[in-house]
Amino acid sequence: MRIVIAGGHGQIALRLERLLAGRGNDVAGIIRDPDQAEDLRAVGADPLVHDLEKASVEETAHAMQGADAAVFAAGAGPGSGPARKETVDRGAAVLFADAAERAGVRRHLMISSMGATMTPSAGTDPVFAVYLQAKAAADADLQARTGLDWTILRPGHLTNDPGTGRVKLAAHTGPGSVSRDDVAAVLAELIDTPSTAGLTLELIQGQTPVAVAVKNVAGN
Repeated sequence: MRIVIAGGHGQIALRLERLLAGRGNDVAGIIRDPDQAEDLRAVGADPLVHDLEKASVEETAHAMQGADAAVFAAGAGPGSGPARKETVDRGAAVLFADAAERAGVRRHLMISSMGATMTPSAGTDPVFAVYLQAKAAADADLQARTGLDWTILRPGHLTNDPGTGRVKLAAHTGPGSVSRDDVAAVLAELIDTPSTAGLTLELIQGQTPVAVAVKNVAGN
C-alpha cells in the first residue's frame, strides 16, 4: 500500500511513517523544508518537498498520484499565530482533501483535536480558540464529502511518554491524555480498517489494546 502523509516531519507523522514502513508499506511524507528529508528517510519514508500553503490543488494531486491512502497530519504548530492556524489547520487540510479527490485517493485520515469546535468555551486562550475553530472547520468540510472514505481522529492532550499500546477510542471518550506513540499506532490500524470510514473518533489512554479498540469501533 502507498500512503502519503501531509506534515511528514511532525512528531506523530514520523512515528506513523516508521510503523507503516515497518509493515512493508510504501510511505511518502510531504514536507516544506528540504533539510528535513533525511529525518524521513531515517524512518523509512520518501520525502516529498511540497508547500501546502502555496501549492495548487492540481500540484498536490500530482504529488498524491498512485496513493492508496492519505493522512493529514500537518499543523501550524506551537508558537504560530492565528493567521497560520487558518492557512494550515484549515486551509491546507481542505486543499489536501480536494487533491485527494482529484487524484482518486479515497481513503483519507485526518488528525484533528479533541474539543474542536466553532464556539470554544469562554476563557479559552485566543490563539488556541482560533486553532480549535480551524480544526472544526476542516473536520466539517471533510465530514460533508462523499468522494472520500474519511476517518477523523481527535486525540486528547498529547504526551511524549512511551506508548502503552492500550487506549480508549470512541465517538466520545471524555477528557484525557494520550501518547504520540499510541496515536500513531491507532492511525496505522485505522488505515488498515476501511470499515471505520465515516467515523469521527476521540482517543485517550485506556485499557483496550489498540487493534481491539479499532476493531470495536469498526463493528467487526
